[in-house]
Amino acid sequence: MTSQRSLPADDFGIYYVLAECTDYYDTLPVKEADGSQPCFQGVTGLRNLGNTCYMNAILQCLCSISPLVEYFLSGKYITALQNDCSEVATAFAYLMTNMWLGDSDCVSPEIFRSALGNLYPAFTKKTQQDAQEFLIYVLNELHEALKKYHYPRRRSHEKGSAQRCCRKWITTETSVITQLFEGQLNYSIVCLKCEKCTYKNEVFTVLSLPIPSQYECSLQDCLQCFFQQDTLTWNNQIHCSFCETKQETAVRAGISKAPKIIIFHLKRFDIQGTMKRKLRTDIHYPLTNLDLTPYICPIFRKYPKYNLCAVVNHFGDLDGGHYTAFCKNSFTQAW
Repeated sequence: MTSQRSLPADDFGIYYVLAECTDYYDTLPVKEADGSQPCFQGVTGLRNLGNTCYMNAILQCLCSISPLVEYFLSGKYITALQNDCSEVATAFAYLMTNMWLGDSDCVSPEIFRSALGNLYPAFTKKTQQDAQEFLIYVLNELHEALKKYHYPRRRSHEKGSAQRCCRKWITTETSVITQLFEGQLNYSIVCLKCEKCTYKNEVFTVLSLPIPSQYECSLQDCLQCFFQQDTLTWNNQIHCSFCETKQETAVRAGISKAPKIIIFHLKRFDIQGTMKRKLRTDIHYPLTNLDLTPYICPIFRKYPKYNLCAVVNHFGDLDGGHYTAFCKNSFTQAW
């Protein structure tokens, strides 16, 4: 992956944060600097515990996201903790506190790995794991530990097909994770025989984007490929409730709820039959003002623009490799 700056050309994903969220660091507690502290708050290394680069890269990114940092360092998480599953969230808060308010330039994530490993033993082994899979487990466990319950409400004013296909998402469980990372896709599904249209909603925390070129493309090219209309034929036909049989259909996705922080996963591992390969396409991406307006459901279009806050890179191939991360720190204003 490439940009206007010199960043590694081989990556796993990108974290973008809405431009209007960038002032959260102003609310963080600040300690007086002394000779034993890191030069800047939050600029703290993580020790490798044996092939744990996948974990360290993800944790560095999560611990640099300003609204998440504010939530944990301010102690807001304590009142939301669910007693039966609070170990991971407590260990995460402990790690983030050490990284931001501690007096070491490098800390160990052993306590957090142990807490997560009690639920997912694969992460306690000294073998390389998938960073995206690790991220999904971490976000899920933090959500489970911090979630609150809300009863869905009826929206009697919704009328017409546009409102039905793009109505606002109302969830029965919310947490700081859903508030920051979760968005919603809306799929319009048109039967090519009877031309009737139906709609389907799908919640996401990570958007896995295809790479449309083997050589060079932009992040917008990947987004356009993901959101373009797709025709499902043969074994991929969908059952039409009007025709009462499986039919060829045209499917198009749109974003009906844009998350405050959006995570993209670039699908570099390509599988064609029994052949697997890694795509090494150079992908150009903006550091600021990523515009998702073309992909937002029109009735809720709010012209969201995002600034880049972190990148996780993967070097290697299908058999192994190494993860690194680039994270933006609001105090240093540097990468």
